[in-house]
Amino acid sequence: MTPSTSKQAFLASLTIVFALALASCGSKPTPIPVPTITILPTVSATSVPPAISVNGEDISMAEFQAELARYRQAQTALGDIVSQEAAVQAVRNDLVDTLLLEQGAASKNFVVDDATLQARVDALAVQVGGVDALAAWETAHGYTDADFRSGLRRQIAAAWMRDQITASVPATAEQVHVKQILLYNEAEAQTDLGLLQAGADFNTLAAGNDPVAKGELGWFPRGYLPSQAIEDAAFALQPGQFSAIIKDDTGYHILYLVELAPSRQLSPDAVLTLQQRSVQSWLTQHHEQSTILFAP
Repeated sequence: MTPSTSKQAFLASLTIVFALALASCGSKPTPIPVPTITILPTVSATSVPPAISVNGEDISMAEFQAELARYRQAQTALGDIVSQEAAVQAVRNDLVDTLLLEQGAASKNFVVDDATLQARVDALAVQVGGVDALAAWETAHGYTDADFRSGLRRQIAAAWMRDQITASVPATAEQVHVKQILLYNEAEAQTDLGLLQAGADFNTLAAGNDPVAKGELGWFPRGYLPSQAIEDAAFALQPGQFSAIIKDDTGYHILYLVELAPSRQLSPDAVLTLQQRSVQSWLTQHHEQSTILFAP
């Protein structure tokens, strides 16, 4: 199972509980692995160490085990099989990311007061059919009411912080309109590059290799493509120019710059991608700057 699939399963178990808390922030980014795992020191036999500590804020072992059980329950419901090690890592990642976002919100003086929390609980109760129905859902999914409210408070703060981060993504940006010739054999790519250098029409060669899309990549800004090499090559071209051969995991690419726009409206997909990456970048930075401890 991929990390993305694992994350989707985990979120599926919390859909009803945190639907409103997450509604304003769009898709949640893929969890970012903690760079260095430090094990919490052993304590006396009469005390239980926290499962996770992030900058001095703790997740109790009981809360972690409950989240882990809900994660496994969601996996089973989806028909997926995941190892205990992978399950522990997925839940750790999610809880650490949420704590970091909550702490970021607190640093900006955003506080989820009791009135705000109660309003969210009331709204969730209406969604699921009433107070009794919500209480039954909590019980069925292993929540005490206190744990439910604590988790919801944390998710509201994290969602607010994600909104602050994604607000930095502009509505417009410099963009390029690109076509490509994509081949899976280096010799064939060299042949097509030679034809282009001899004066062959790029559109004709692109359509010959890709009769459906005809090599069209469309418009995109910086930070949108999964391949940094392709993106760098595209933005280095001038309109009417084609690139050298660029090799990546998908094959051998020759790019052609159709147009360049210094400022163009971003597509909804580009906005979402840049928002997700802005959150991932924020989390990566704060993982590196934080003290994150795990119980053995």
